[in-house]
Amino acid sequence: MRFPLPLKFFLFAALVAVVPLALVGENLVRIARDELKSAVNEDLTGVAAQVRSEFDSMYQGRWLAPLMVIRSGVDNPELDVAQKVSLLTQGMEQLEDVVALQLSVAGSDIPVLVSDQQFGDALMAAGVDPLSALTASPELIANIKGTGQFGRPLIQQIPETGDWLATLALPMESTIAGRELTLAARINLGSLRRTVSRHPFNQRGEITIVDHAGRTALVDTPEVINRRAIVAAAMPLIVAGARADALQAYTRPDGTEMLAAYAFPDWFPWAVITELSEESAYAVVAEMMRRIVMVGALGFAAASVAALIFSKGLTGPILKIGRVADAIGEGNYGARVEKVRSRDEIGDLAGRINVMAGQLSERMELMKFVSHETMSAIQARDGEGMRRGGERRDVTMLFSDIRGYTAFSETVTPEEVIEVLNRYFEIQSAIVERHGGDIDKFVGDELMAMFVGEDKEDRAVRCGVEIKDALAESFGAQTGRELAVGIGVASGAVVLGAMGARDRMDYTVLGSTVNLAARLCSKAGPWEVLVDSDTTDLVDVGIDLEARPAVRLKGYAAPVPVFRATFSEDETLAL
Repeated sequence: MRFPLPLKFFLFAALVAVVPLALVGENLVRIARDELKSAVNEDLTGVAAQVRSEFDSMYQGRWLAPLMVIRSGVDNPELDVAQKVSLLTQGMEQLEDVVALQLSVAGSDIPVLVSDQQFGDALMAAGVDPLSALTASPELIANIKGTGQFGRPLIQQIPETGDWLATLALPMESTIAGRELTLAARINLGSLRRTVSRHPFNQRGEITIVDHAGRTALVDTPEVINRRAIVAAAMPLIVAGARADALQAYTRPDGTEMLAAYAFPDWFPWAVITELSEESAYAVVAEMMRRIVMVGALGFAAASVAALIFSKGLTGPILKIGRVADAIGEGNYGARVEKVRSRDEIGDLAGRINVMAGQLSERMELMKFVSHETMSAIQARDGEGMRRGGERRDVTMLFSDIRGYTAFSETVTPEEVIEVLNRYFEIQSAIVERHGGDIDKFVGDELMAMFVGEDKEDRAVRCGVEIKDALAESFGAQTGRELAVGIGVASGAVVLGAMGARDRMDYTVLGSTVNLAARLCSKAGPWEVLVDSDTTDLVDVGIDLEARPAVRLKGYAAPVPVFRATFSEDETLAL
């Protein structure tokens, strides 16, 4: 294939200017990303360890040690009850976070209690009885004694005010009338809360305190976030009392890629979790890429100018060819090279330019009727311990494909194609989620979902039939939109895991079951759900399975038995 000389100069100059920059830029970005990852990991573990240390230091130095001093004073046998109460009052005034101190006598329901008046007024204003809220009950004291939790905090929240309190109990050596005494303190954990909320790390990441059940602590409204992988990993360690700090990369349920670390305070049944999104962690890389692109664009522009200057020294016919080439580049496909009749390479080049202009004009007209959508879904999991490989799993696969999508996409605007396709996937995704399925990927107009666990076959078939009925009701009767879906469902063993190259992996599912579901989907007619025999054997009541003639599928030597699934009449009425 022959090109005009100006175009050759232009391409050569552009390659010289852009390609080396692109190669260097790629290496710089890769090195910067690796360095940033190391720095971010150190930052995450450092912040988690710092918060943990502050929690433990505050508890031991600010609360436990002073309370043990107060206990020693109250244990003085030379002090009477009034003096002991006075000591409690003075001690509480010196400890700003302690909102109540009490002496509990074994066998008595009425303790000696001193409390912070201001905190009590705030409780009363919120409709909470200060006495009941700040008193450590005899049952609680007995439970602490029975479990050996003296000196360790028991945490609770007052929902009406959002305050978090810790109950700390210490046994006394002295007695009253032969009965054991216990010193109990109610500590306002607002200082811990401020330590977390005011930490500078919150400006770029998140610090979260969670308990053994995956609930957030030291917040106004606790919520369960155990669906986050980092929280799920920390929960059993909290229960076991382990103190192994760790790093982990994971994906949140909303799809956000996160880097995280956790640490465990010695004195609290919590985990301190620090998190930073990969987008924030690698913001410097994104800025570097932007600058590289900017420099590349400037280099490309400089190369273009150099090629144009060099082309001015060529002959008149070449200039004509250059002007026509520029016109074609600007979208004027009707431009032609005229009055160049020389029987040499230049004349041949002029003829080829004219042919090229005509072909480009035809192709541009054809492109008006062709859809150029490109959809890709790449999920990279990058973390220590991640290795290529997979595990065998028994699953049920569901494939859903839009019939008539290609013809539809060629006759409407791209915006409407995207809108309709999104509406199709919106409905299908909601139904898949409702039936406990996981969407593996979207490929063009096709949806691929996986079902695992108990009743996976029944849930997958019900999901497919419900998708068919819901889409038929929403789109089947719309004038001018002859769209339908075909669905295939198959069950069996697959390989699920990370696959690909060392530095590029994908977490996906492979196997003959996946292929069978895809083949059934392609064989399904409009508004039809085809199911293999392994799946039909485990479908519960409410689904009618009509045996269809066995079909020949690509890759299968013998015809494959298939069944057409629909809701039974009773099930349809119930829905």
